[in-house]
Amino acid sequence: MDLQLKNKTAFISGSTAGIGYAIAGRLAAEGATVIINGRTQGAVDAAVLALKKTSSNNNVSGIAADFLKVDEINDLLRNLPPIDILINNAGIFEPRPFEDISDEDWFRFFDMNVMSGVRLSRYLFPKMLKNNWGRVIFISSETAVSVASEMVHYGMTKTAQIAVSRGMAELTKGTGVTVNSILPGPTKSRGIESFISEMAEAAGISAPEAEQNFFKDIRPTSLIQRFASVEEVANTVAYYVSPLASAINGAAIRVEGGTIKTII
Repeated sequence: MDLQLKNKTAFISGSTAGIGYAIAGRLAAEGATVIINGRTQGAVDAAVLALKKTSSNNNVSGIAADFLKVDEINDLLRNLPPIDILINNAGIFEPRPFEDISDEDWFRFFDMNVMSGVRLSRYLFPKMLKNNWGRVIFISSETAVSVASEMVHYGMTKTAQIAVSRGMAELTKGTGVTVNSILPGPTKSRGIESFISEMAEAAGISAPEAEQNFFKDIRPTSLIQRFASVEEVANTVAYYVSPLASAINGAAIRVEGGTIKTII
């Protein structure tokens, strides 16, 4: 299927690894012009080289910026060309008991996970409306709906992303711009692999055993009973940012393996 992305330019925040990197690779393989982002120039440069090689697309570049540093965000915005597709993927997560989450951590998570997308969208979204075409995607999480007890601060930010996304979508009536959220479930990204390794070490078991225990004890409602791959999430995103998905707007799209039990 041709996703008709060859004449589109995409920016993906937080895309030197994990889901963001997989999305960048999928869009580059479709022929889009892709701009990636990471916190350090070294990580960005390495990811750009790898993406060019694997996608056979030389229209891949990158801009380093830490979304917790306003001056770096402003520099990034000044260096962005016109963008057709914005993927708000930058984010952090950290399991922590609720009583141990400080005020500073609550604000840090909100600033990174929510405000990074707000700041990018505030700059790029009006231009999309003026051009009468654009795609904005917020990479939220299934924990936005089923907030995980071990990451309440993270879940709060993911719920907020859906609210921002839906509110922005209300501003697109009658235009060619869409705004949607993608809700991945447990996905085998670099952070999750570290989390499972730590679980295994603490329990004195192997990583595969820890993964089985994760779905048995922490995500028992999962229907696929495994971690999704980053490519599975990226494939979904690629469709929803394409011209083929023009009738889908203001939606919260699940890629969570059936973890959420509600029908709607």
